[in-house]
Amino acid sequence: MVLDLFKLDGRVALVTGAGRGIGQALAYALAQAGADVASVTRSGSAEETRRLVESCGRQFLDLQADLGVPEQRAGLADQVAEKFGRLDILVNNAGVTGRHAPEEYPDAEWRYLMEVHLNAAFDLAVQAAAHMQKHGRGKIINIGSVMTFEGGLNISAYASAKHAIAGLTKSLATSWASKGINVNCICPGYIETELAGPLQSDPVRGPQILERIPVGRWAQPDELGGLCVFLASDAASYMHGSIIPIDGGWLSM
Repeated sequence: MVLDLFKLDGRVALVTGAGRGIGQALAYALAQAGADVASVTRSGSAEETRRLVESCGRQFLDLQADLGVPEQRAGLADQVAEKFGRLDILVNNAGVTGRHAPEEYPDAEWRYLMEVHLNAAFDLAVQAAAHMQKHGRGKIINIGSVMTFEGGLNISAYASAKHAIAGLTKSLATSWASKGINVNCICPGYIETELAGPLQSDPVRGPQILERIPVGRWAQPDELGGLCVFLASDAASYMHGSIIPIDGGWLSM
């Protein structure tokens, strides 16, 4: 049955930034499809995500790390594999934002954003791939943005990192496809999350953004879950290096 291809029974997923927003929604979707889930957050406390995952009858592991600090990323995949015996799916979702005119962008903030969005994604992908290769299969899903395709306004670090994520996705896919590891990228449009709240409520930018979205609304985080499950499943076995917008038609304008 074709629906069986989407099942994730017996598989283990590591989702970064799963304490809230998009990461929480993706962790819950993977659990609903049958996967056990490990979460990485800076606080090490993702109790609502735990509740959602365990409500599906799945196991949950809460890990603490600031992904902007390389030393704290070390061994995260090993911890997941030690707990569950394997690691099949990695979702590089964690992110931070920063909005400054380019000539005023603080150097430390630029470097930290790049660490979280790009360097951590590469680091964790390499860690995860070492475990995936033991089983000859694995799924790595990077989270980009519509800013993977555009420049944005006063978000030079974020746009640069999200453009780079597309290149990283394609490069890793090329290197690892023959090893049974699929690497793809989801590029969300404007999603209603706590992190995006200030932008959505901005009296100028908020209405400007909404007016441009063809579907006429911002998305809910759980609207990304189906695509994530698809890419994590056997249904996407022939997808390698795909950069997939899910944006309410934003990029079609």
